[in-house]
Amino acid sequence: MTARRREKAPSQADVARLAGVSQSAVSRVISGNAATARIPEETRQRVFEAVRELGYVANPAARAMRKQRNNLLGVHTFERVFPHAREDFYFEFLLGIEERAEETGFDLVLFTSTGSGSREGSERGERKIYKDGTNRLNLADGSILLGVSTDRGELARLWYEGYPFVHIGRREVPGAEIPQIIPDYRSASASIVDRLVAHGHRRIGYVREWLEMEPYEDRRIGYAEAVERHGLTDTSPGFRGVHGIEASWLDEVARGAATAIVVESVRLAESLRDQLATRGRKIPDDISVAVLEAAPADLSGQWDSLEIPRTEIGRIAVDRLQGMLDDPDERTGSLLVPCVLIPGTTVAAVSD
Repeated sequence: MTARRREKAPSQADVARLAGVSQSAVSRVISGNAATARIPEETRQRVFEAVRELGYVANPAARAMRKQRNNLLGVHTFERVFPHAREDFYFEFLLGIEERAEETGFDLVLFTSTGSGSREGSERGERKIYKDGTNRLNLADGSILLGVSTDRGELARLWYEGYPFVHIGRREVPGAEIPQIIPDYRSASASIVDRLVAHGHRRIGYVREWLEMEPYEDRRIGYAEAVERHGLTDTSPGFRGVHGIEASWLDEVARGAATAIVVESVRLAESLRDQLATRGRKIPDDISVAVLEAAPADLSGQWDSLEIPRTEIGRIAVDRLQGMLDDPDERTGSLLVPCVLIPGTTVAAVSD
């Protein structure tokens, strides 16, 4: 009597042999500890390539157990983002998640405890997924992750372990094709430049925030691509990579160096307005201004800006996660969600 042998799932040892590294190095890379272990980038890439080639999943047993669902979806944030008021940036994401989960018969589990493992992290409100080596999200069938202070090492570890999750917002995680729902800031930024060109603007400027994150990178790429496509002139410090507002450049703007300015935040737009006023220049009579973020409700009729469909993104994230639960192999790929342009009162046609 013979028994058919089942194909053996690839192990860390298999990955190590293919990559030509030690098994301990593989373990550190897939657990997100490569940086602290000082593993060279070239070694990390060899491990990632071996993982992809072999189809390695760190914990197939746990993945198989998750076929027995309990109809719970998790929501985890990497810092304190749960809102205190309806005006909070994250409120509408959470509203969309809750609405869609209820419609589809799932309950929600909110993972809010701080588990940073350090006093400094606790004071900043940073939250960890793994505590004492255990994935705290395992209580739920799968989870939606969001927040600014994303721990990329933990995202990589989650992905390699095969845990179903969706991240709201674009995050680059080397070697891991994590599933993401991404506001399309790149196209929206280009559309704002298109709108300025339609109003006759050819000399424009850019004011950037100090943050260096993927959502801001997308805005900057979209803006730069549109500037090049239209053959526009931009001599602003922000276009060259300088954050904030330089007084010397504003002096040049007041003398006609630019007729329109694109700003990354309402905070900077308000400061720009005040500084232009001290130079005798008014928005939009003398300078048009558009903002690359959603304006608060009380200012939504003022600034020409973007509308991020946050409620819809929350709903999409639930649908995407449930699709992964139905088919665990669909755990990669990103979805871009368009941002709508909101006309305000801060962009006007060129007067000269």
